[in-house]
Formats: sequence, C-alpha cells, structure tokens
Amino acid sequence: MKKSSMLWKVLIAIALAIIVGHLTGKTATIFNITFYQIFDLLGQLFLNALTLLVVPLIASSIISGLGQVSSQGQSFGKLGLKTFSFYVLTILLAILVGVLAVNLIKPGLLHAHAVSMPPSPASSSPTSLSPTSLNHVDVVSQILLKLIPPNIFETASQGNMLGIIFFSFLFGIALMKVDGPLAQKLTNFWKGLFHTLMQMTHLVMKAMPFGVFFLVAKAIASQGIGSIGGVLYFFLTALLALVVFCFLVLPLLLKVFGINPWRHIQAITPALITAFSTSSSAATLPITMDCVEKKAGVSNRICSFVVPLGTSMNMAGSALYECVAALFIAQVYGVDMTLGHQILVVILALITSMGVAGIPSASLVALIIILNAIGIPAEGIMLILPVDRLLDMCRTTANVFSDTTCAVIIAHTEGEYVLSNTQ
Repeated sequence: MKKSSMLWKVLIAIALAIIVGHLTGKTATIFNITFYQIFDLLGQLFLNALTLLVVPLIASSIISGLGQVSSQGQSFGKLGLKTFSFYVLTILLAILVGVLAVNLIKPGLLHAHAVSMPPSPASSSPTSLSPTSLNHVDVVSQILLKLIPPNIFETASQGNMLGIIFFSFLFGIALMKVDGPLAQKLTNFWKGLFHTLMQMTHLVMKAMPFGVFFLVAKAIASQGIGSIGGVLYFFLTALLALVVFCFLVLPLLLKVFGINPWRHIQAITPALITAFSTSSSAATLPITMDCVEKKAGVSNRICSFVVPLGTSMNMAGSALYECVAALFIAQVYGVDMTLGHQILVVILALITSMGVAGIPSASLVALIIILNAIGIPAEGIMLILPVDRLLDMCRTTANVFSDTTCAVIIAHTEGEYVLSNTQ
C-alpha cells in the first residue's frame, strides 16, 4: 500500500509540476527570485542527495554480497559459477534488447524535435569520457585506465565508478579467501554498512515526489509544456523492450532447456504481481522463494542460494532500463554515441545492475553513474522522471521473472525435474 501511495504522490507531483512550470516560466519571480532558480536549486539538491550515496552504496553492496556467499559456507564452485554465468547471460540479453530498441526507434531524436537541451559543463568532468571525436581505441584505453586506477581514494573523490567497482570486486573476491573470525568481522561490517545505506536511500526516496516536482517544473519552465510529450517515446521504447525480454527472450531461453514457459509463468504469477505492485525485488523475495520452491519445484538447496543472490546481482530488467535511458538521454543531448561509447554503456549497465539494491527507483543511482561516464550531466535524468515510477514497476517485474528463470534452469541442469515440457 505504501508503494502504491508513493506512485500516486509522484504522479500528482508531476501533474502539479507541469501546471506550475507552465504558469511561471523562466521569468516569474517571488521576492526578486525567479521560480526557475528555486526549482533549479531544490532539484539539484535532490540529485546531490542521490549522488551522495553512489560510491559507498555500490562498494558495500558488491563487497558484502561476495563476502556473504563465503560466510554462508557457499563457494563459487560448480553451482556458483553456473549461477553467475546465467546471471551474466540474462543481463546481457536484456541489455542487447534495450540497445536494439533504442537504435531502431531512436526515441531521443523524436524528443529532440520538441526540446533542445545544451550539454552541461558537467560533461567536461575529469572523471567522464569525452563524447567528442574519440576513436574506439581511445575509448577502450580510457575505460581500462579508469577500471584500474592508481589511487582508490582519489578515484572515490572523483566519482570514477569503474575504478570503485573494480576495487570492490577485487576486495570481495579476496575476502572470500580469508578464513576465520577476521573475515566474518569484515563481512559483517560491509553488510551493516550496506543495510544502513539502503535505509539512507529509503529516506532520500521519500523525498522523491518533491524532487520530481522541482525537476519537472524546471524542465517545463525552461522548455515549455511541449517537452513533456517527448518522454512518451522513451516510455514506449523501454516498455516494448521489457515486454520483448519477458515474453519472448526469457520464454525462448526456458524452451531451449526443455522447460515449459507457460507453466513457469503460472507458477511465479504471485511473485510477479507482488513485484509489480511493490517495485522492490527485495520486498518480493519471500514470495519469490515460495513460488520457486513450492510451485516450480526447485529444491531448497538451489533456491536458497540462487534466488537471494539474484535479488542483488541479477537485475536484468534494471540493466535494460538503464541502457535505454542512458542512450535516450544521450540522443536528446545530441551526443554522438559511437560503438565504443555504446559498449561502455553496456559494460556499465551490466556491472551497476549487479551492485544496485533491490529497492524502488534504485536504478536512478546507477543511471547517474552511466551518464557521468559518457559525459552527460546527472540532471539529464529529469527527462525520464515523469515515467520512471511506472517503468520501475515494469522493470522490477522483469528482474523477478529473470531471477526465477535462472533458478529453474539451474535446477534443471542439476538434474531436478522442474516444469518439464514432458511433465
């Protein structure tokens, strides 16, 4: 009910922002201060609050996730390697569907007819890749140099998330190899930090209606009410990509492994409905596990390992959304996304989707990372905020569908008779 209430608050905030932004424009003032300046300041504060959590949230999520696998007595042996491989496969398939949809439909170019947005000076940040005339070798070189930085503290201060993610993975893998109470203490520390930051994210998200109001009002005040129509192309593109992934790609993947897609959908329907209504794969986890074990017939040994890990690492729907959103915003800004830059978006969408908490609108944090990396200011997310909440419900459903698909496929490959076509 609370998540449904938040959806209505965001929709009301958008409606009010459109009206207020249209009435005030860029010139209306109060106490010699323009409303546009107020919208700009308060909207930027909301973005800053999101960005503030990026570095510690991603680092603690990756390290605690890997450390927890070790502390539970599990290891990335045969089952772990198989699970991780399926996660990567489904996420890559989702991202490729998103890239294909954006390149075919080009929603940002359709949007650009109604609004012209000049690049922000933030795009020249030293931690971002310049979108100007770099060849593929230059782009790859910059990616590798940012992936392995010389100073982790300087990297964190500059917001170079590629370096942070690489260091976190390296730290987490090393932590898995440490035995004894010291490893447990470190794991508990990072786990506690991660859960604390999740609570901080929840607090920031409570201010989302206000943040959405100020950002949308700023956009309407500066660009006119016609700019809101352009986001419809983005919404339809992202929705189409999610539908194709859920009802074509994943069923085909199940079919390849001899699993009946229709019986699988019937088994996990309660989890899908819960995911859609809550916009949280973490909140849906108990119902997801119940459906996978009791209705899909997956053993507790596999379900207790694959499904919880997938809640934090297998965000296929979120990765698809991040990719579509980043490329859409780049198109609106007029950034020439070369093959090298699109590969960078794919890599970042893959990595960040594995490190973002399974809570409502957490993908906005990952999207900021991707925008910064391709030289686009974080305020570009205001272009998608009017429909983000609705698409959040859809991509969370895709996340849960992908988690359950991986679980039944892995169970099938482990010799369990799960939802077989011949059953």
